[in-house]
Parts: sequence; structure tokens; C-alpha cells
Amino acid sequence: MAPIVIAKSGGDPDLPAKLTTQVIVCSVIAAFGGLMFGYDIGISGGVTSMDDFLIRFFPSVYVKKHQVKENNYCKYNNQYLQLFTSSLYLAAIVASFFASMACKKFGRKPTIQAASIFFVAGAILNTAAKDIGMLIAGRLCLGAGVGFGNQAVPLFISEIAPAKYRGGLNICFQFLITVGILCANLINYGTSRLHPNGWRVSLGGAAVPALFLLIGSIIIVETPTSLIERGKKDKGMETLKKIRGVDNVDKEFEELLHATELAKQAKHSYRNLMKRSSRPQLICGTILQVFQQFTGINVIMFYAPVLFQTMGFGGDASLLSAVVTGLVNVLSTLVAIFTVDKIGRKKLLVEAAIQMLIAQTMVGAVLAVHLKSTNAMPSNYAIFMVILICLFVSGFAWSWGPLGWLIPSEIFPLETRNAGFFFAVSMNMVCTFLVAQAFLSMLCSMRSGIFFFFVGWIIIMGTFAIFLLPETKGIPIDEMNERVWKKHWFWKRYFDDEGKGDVEIQAKPEEN
Repeated sequence: MAPIVIAKSGGDPDLPAKLTTQVIVCSVIAAFGGLMFGYDIGISGGVTSMDDFLIRFFPSVYVKKHQVKENNYCKYNNQYLQLFTSSLYLAAIVASFFASMACKKFGRKPTIQAASIFFVAGAILNTAAKDIGMLIAGRLCLGAGVGFGNQAVPLFISEIAPAKYRGGLNICFQFLITVGILCANLINYGTSRLHPNGWRVSLGGAAVPALFLLIGSIIIVETPTSLIERGKKDKGMETLKKIRGVDNVDKEFEELLHATELAKQAKHSYRNLMKRSSRPQLICGTILQVFQQFTGINVIMFYAPVLFQTMGFGGDASLLSAVVTGLVNVLSTLVAIFTVDKIGRKKLLVEAAIQMLIAQTMVGAVLAVHLKSTNAMPSNYAIFMVILICLFVSGFAWSWGPLGWLIPSEIFPLETRNAGFFFAVSMNMVCTFLVAQAFLSMLCSMRSGIFFFFVGWIIIMGTFAIFLLPETKGIPIDEMNERVWKKHWFWKRYFDDEGKGDVEIQAKPEEN
């Protein structure tokens, strides 16, 4: 998730801090931005498998779905249907750029409030949709909400969390994404029986977490880092004492002031991000987002009901199977919360890559053998498929899912924070869009081979984690360069000319 300046808090006796009620409440409220995102991921796949929704907006897909001889892998191959899901992520890419600027200029709290307003507007438009245009407009509003929320919420949680609890509190954002997916699957299972407007209830449900976030964002505090960045030093000191639960915060406050001054000297964060010494963080932060999406997880989460229907489950059974995978997703994310600060990031990523590799390979093999173009998969194999998919989802949920956000949050220094995290968020949205827009067409053309496509990606990302990704567990962020990057066998070469770059940054104020 997002970087944190106050990395030593809670881990250094000179920087005392408690895990206060204020921090917990603010983190939970803010993390409802994750629930909004997760709800949307889960709801779209269920809605697009409902006959009432297809009849109204995608009648040609409805006809193909019920043709006895229709190819199992091509029932839902429709570009407009894919655009319904993926248009959200196009909007999120653009919105995350403006959100990065809003976070810096106005603060994290107003940006979170803007996210909830966008999401409420999108939910209203989708619920009242009368044609595809109105449906897509609603999705674009939801996308703006996702862009603003994914940029601001992780940053907010990171900046108020003591470093001792950084990993666990950060993963609360991902945890509520999984809760949102589960809630969406449960609601879809119920509303599929509400004819003819059950889909409206499902889409309208997105407004509930958005309203909670909007109301809750009134009572949360702004982060000390943001306040100091915007010149409100007295308010920053007051807030720091409040969230730390102690009065002795002078040293931490001085570190925040020092980090802020350094960041001000480096006026052009996007330009500084292009420096040679920033490349290790930029490469790792963005490539983790690519890997996260190309595990194939969103294929499961977006299109779980569609996928299970392809395997031979009926409509209700496919939605119920999606609920089961959603529950596994939630419970497995809890594993990450309680182990990430003990086991470490790297071990979780490598173990999960092996687990997902085995599960994805077996899914592809079973489909290749037992699901042809027009037959129904034997019921015993269909159940086995659900077990394999649950195995895959569990591995992702305690590794590449939450850690794909957590690790980028730990590697960008303050002077490139907003720019670096924007690149990470936007790369995530780009890859999510590509997968969402292309999956149904790829499923139609590649059939079971699509799962082997994702297997290839898992092999690449597992290799990357083993050889090129450093361990960041327990390392204060302000010491990350010295203790991690400069000592890594590969990345240390990028710091050979760091001194020259530092001289340039410090010289600019004198030149002006």
C-alpha cells in the first residue's frame, strides 16, 4: 500500500507510540474504501450471469448462453459485456493521477471523501440504468471512486499507523476488499431470485459502503504528514500526539519536519522518480502490480459465476460456488494479517507462487481433458475444480494480493511518494483493465489454454521474488535505501551515482 514517513514509530524506544483506538477506528473507516472496491469486483461477475440483466442490456449474449450447442467457452464473448466490467478501470487510471495531486494539495481526508461521493453517484446511475450508455456512465463514476480511494486510503492508513503494526494495518485495506467480494457474491446469490430487477439491487448495494465511508470520513483525522506538508505544523503536532497516545512525540515530529523539508527541495517528484537511484523502487513497485493481476486472480473474482457456469454448474450453483471462493479469500487474507510481520514478505510470496502454480496447472489440465466445446463437465470433476480454485485463491489472498500493495508502500521515499504510488496504482488499473477486457475473448479462443497462459506468468513472478525482490520486513522506511537497496546483489549498482543526484537536488534552492 502507500509509503509511510513515520516508519520508526512503535519500533524505536526513542519514538514512543501506542496502538490507539483513534488509529484503529480511523484505519477501519478508511479501509471501507477497500470494501467499495471489492464489492464492485464481486458484483459485476454475478450480475453479468443473471438472465434478467442480459435480456435488458445484452440480449445476444442471453441467446448464446441458452443455445444447447453453443460453445462452452464462448457463451459470454461480447465486447460490450466486457466493457461493462472493464470501463471502471479506465476511469480509475485517469482518476488516480488527479487523486495523487489532490492528496498532496488538499490532504488525504478530502480525497477519501471525494472517492465516496463518486461511488455513491456511480451506484445511483447503475441502479437506475435504462440503457448501456447510462450503465457505462455509472461504471465510469465508480472508476473515479476507485481511483481516488485506492490512491488515498492506503496512504492514509500507512501514515497514521505505528511501524510496529504497519504490515497488519495496511493489509486491513486488502482484507476489506475480500470482504466486499464476499458480500457481493452473497447478495448476487440472493438477488438472482428477484425477478426482473434483482440486478438493480445488486448494483445499488455499492452505495452502502460508500455512504459509510462518506459519513465516517467526517470523524477521521488528517495525517500529521499531510498537515505538515501543507504548512499546518501546530495542527500536525496536535494530531501526532492524539494518534500516538503519548505527549513525547518531539523526536518523531522533528523527523517529519526534516523529511518534509527534503521533499520540498526535490520539487519535481515525477522527474526525481526517473533518476537512476529511484529505478529499483519504481521497477519493483510497478512490476508487482503487473504480477498481481496476471496471476489470473481477477479472472476468478470478476467472472467466477460465468466461469463456473462454463464448467457445467447451473446458475444458482455457480453463484454459490463463487460465495465459497469469496469466503476462502476472506479467511486466507487473515493469515496474511497475522503472519506478514513475523514470517516476512518474501517467504509468503514464494510459497504462494508454488501453490498457485500447482492449482492453476491442474485447473487447465482438468478443463482440457473433461470440458469440450459443447459437453457438460462430470459433476465430480466440477466439484474438484472448485477445490482447486479455492486452493489458488487462498495462496493469492495471503501473498500476492495484500503484499502487492504493501511492498510498494514501503519502498518509495517521501520525495517521490505521490509520484511513485501513482505509478503503482495506475499500473494496477491498466493491468486490471486489460485482463477484464480481454478475458472472455481469450477464454473463447484459447479455451483451457488460458490457464496455462497465467501459469507462465506465475513462473516469472516466482522467479522474480526469489532473485530480485528484497525482504522489507521490519526495516524502517527512512533506512530502506541503506539497509536494503544498497546491499542487494543486483539493485546496489543503481546507487553508484547517487551522490551526484543529491548534489543536484540541494543546489536547486541556491540557484533560484
